[in-house]
Amino acid sequence: MQHQAKQTGFTEVELLAHMPALRNFARRFHASPTEADDLVQETYVKAIANEEKFQRGTQLRSWLFTIMRNTFCTKFGLTKREDVGLSDDTALQVSVPATQEWSLRGQELERAISGLPDHHREAIEMIFIDCLSYEDAACRCGCALGTMKSRVNRARLQLWTVINGE
Repeated sequence: MQHQAKQTGFTEVELLAHMPALRNFARRFHASPTEADDLVQETYVKAIANEEKFQRGTQLRSWLFTIMRNTFCTKFGLTKREDVGLSDDTALQVSVPATQEWSLRGQELERAISGLPDHHREAIEMIFIDCLSYEDAACRCGCALGTMKSRVNRARLQLWTVINGE
């Protein structure tokens, strides 16, 4: 009785012949060369560990690509799951931006707006606070569209001057 040749497995030479293609494929998953090389290495480790599952006569390259894609997807999924909640952890933040400055700037802007002449303040409030179009604001004030645009422009210049101390 003659022993039949094993129909599974691959040689080391066959496996290594696909390294350039695997590296190229890994770069599609990772921009970092180090991470891409790690993915290639992990693909080879899994391929060698599961050599008995490979069937001769099928495409070794396709099998390796499948292992790589599945490895990446599994790691990507785990990474996504590990990150959940971490972004809310203030202990992990390097710094927290101060809100005081924006609060002060907001109060300064409110004072500057209240100091505008009535028709300029009204124009700013309608356009930027009430979010009306220039056309609707002009109708409400009973003035021409160009007049409304001019009032907003003059109000902006006055606010800029007051806020920046010019």
